[in-house]
Amino acid sequence: MVSRPTGGVALGLLATLLLVAGCSPTRVVSTLSPTSHLEHAPAIAYGSHLRQQLDVYRPQEGATSAGAPVVVFFYGGSWQRGDRDKYAFVGSYLAELGVVAVVPDYRVYPEVRFPGFVEDGAAVLAWVERHIEAFGGDPDQVIVMGHSAGAHIAALLALDTRYLQAQGVTRAVPRGLIGLAGPYRFDIDSGRLAEIFAADDGTGDSQPMNFARADGPPALLLHGESDRVVSADNSRQLFERLCDAGGTAEVIVYPGVGHMRIAAALAPPLSFAGRSDEDVAEFIARVTGESTGPSAEDALTCGERLNGAANAAAGRPKASPAEPGAPVPTG
Repeated sequence: MVSRPTGGVALGLLATLLLVAGCSPTRVVSTLSPTSHLEHAPAIAYGSHLRQQLDVYRPQEGATSAGAPVVVFFYGGSWQRGDRDKYAFVGSYLAELGVVAVVPDYRVYPEVRFPGFVEDGAAVLAWVERHIEAFGGDPDQVIVMGHSAGAHIAALLALDTRYLQAQGVTRAVPRGLIGLAGPYRFDIDSGRLAEIFAADDGTGDSQPMNFARADGPPALLLHGESDRVVSADNSRQLFERLCDAGGTAEVIVYPGVGHMRIAAALAPPLSFAGRSDEDVAEFIARVTGESTGPSAEDALTCGERLNGAANAAAGRPKASPAEPGAPVPTG
């Protein structure tokens, strides 16, 4: 992978000023993110619906060898809204790492309810399996990644095998899962979520927590301790479930970080906002075999979890179940 250049102070200051002025945060950082290092293939249809389109970002020809790792990124928006154009900064960030990035739109409520948006995610991976080699990507090295509601979609694709089986996906099965501020266990019994997830009907099929398994892909779960939209206990509890099932996972909870900042830090102009960019890059390198380095010092891994006393002595975050009444996910 190519190393990521640091964002300029002037760009960071400009981004901050635009955010204060009330501009769309994701569109601002996408506009300011560098593009000279990448090739962009926009508006590729993976289905017949207008929202079933995706963009591909890849390093410029010659910047990386053929068969590069692939990361499919699903944005958030409460399963009700979203626009892939606002997340060009994620494609830029991933292309800087030498990764072929796929950023799709997907159908949202009220046009579809669960599991329609997850089925669209599976259709994206089916498209990746058939076509990503033409863009220099390796369909056998696919990682799914998402923020907020997009992390929920990514987690179900990684853990509940039925979606990819229905699409006939055999190669583009996720080799890794990256969740940013994801809701993995939440109340769907009232309000708008009761409408969106009406098809769950008590089965628990909408909750990624229920599909933890030993043979699932390695997972990196990142969350901000100050997240008031999706409680960090979501990531802690999914981590617990994955470890209990015999899987491979790590969780990092950043002090003082909120719901949007954890994703904004991926943008070169806002890299000063946090270090989720560094942790994501290291995880991708480990999953794809380009690095054998250790996890971050403040990451809690399944192996370290077996020794709670050592974790406490090291000041690592304590994993605990999500409490009833946690904030309803809206991101």
